[in-house]
Amino acid sequence: MRIRESHVHAMSWVSLSLALAWGFGLSLIGEGRGQSLPSGQPAPILREVGIDQKLDAQIPLDLVFRDEQGRAISLREYFGEKPVILALVYYECPMLCTLILNGVLRSLRALPLTVGKEFTVLTVSFDPREGPELAAAKKRAYVRSYGRPEAEGGWHFLTGEETAIRRLTEAVGFRYAFDPETGQFAHASGIMVLTPQGRIARYFYGIEYAPRDLRFGLIEAAQGRIGSPVDQILLYCYHYDPKTGKYSLLVMNVLRLAGAATVLALGGFILVMLHRDRRKKRMLG
Repeated sequence: MRIRESHVHAMSWVSLSLALAWGFGLSLIGEGRGQSLPSGQPAPILREVGIDQKLDAQIPLDLVFRDEQGRAISLREYFGEKPVILALVYYECPMLCTLILNGVLRSLRALPLTVGKEFTVLTVSFDPREGPELAAAKKRAYVRSYGRPEAEGGWHFLTGEETAIRRLTEAVGFRYAFDPETGQFAHASGIMVLTPQGRIARYFYGIEYAPRDLRFGLIEAAQGRIGSPVDQILLYCYHYDPKTGKYSLLVMNVLRLAGAATVLALGGFILVMLHRDRRKKRMLG
């Protein structure tokens, strides 16, 4: 399934113009439409930027990147047991990437699930000029801010060569463009949730990710192997909308659950009354 989605976070026209002028990363909004400048003319670079959904597509797990210590490691090492949140950023991005990572951090803090325990987070730089030193600095900052010891072994910050980066970004439908005049990238804002086998399960857009949506996405990607029984019930009531990248309430399922609960309650009441009736008859007889 492939759906082109572009999303723009709230920004004034002045800020947007400055961001474009300096080659800052942008997110876009609309079904295959780029955000226009105040004059009504879209910036040419934005035509190359966006996120094309490729739900259920397999990412190439043989790709080799470098971890924060400079070790060459294949993506396969991070898959197999847990669902994975993938954030594509670049570490020296002057604006949007920090907002994306901060949004991820806020959502992770609010989750009852823990990085490194129930799921993994991969932050991958799409700038081939960046190396392990920058990745290590980012990891120290975000793992410390997250504040849970399991994250040290579960939140990874990677860098890589151009070929590996291109194969990964193309596999997940992440389109970005480099501006040689500024040395910066224009890019979309969003994260992906992948199954333990490396298939794309969910896309979430923007710079703020609702903890509820992220939790549901991880639970579904793990095929129910994480999360509580209550989460499983809630998932029956919510449906993922790929166009919005959010979970919405399914009224019919809620009504079905309410109906089932009513039937169970009535059945319980009838059983109690029958039991009382029998006791009375035994006492009178």
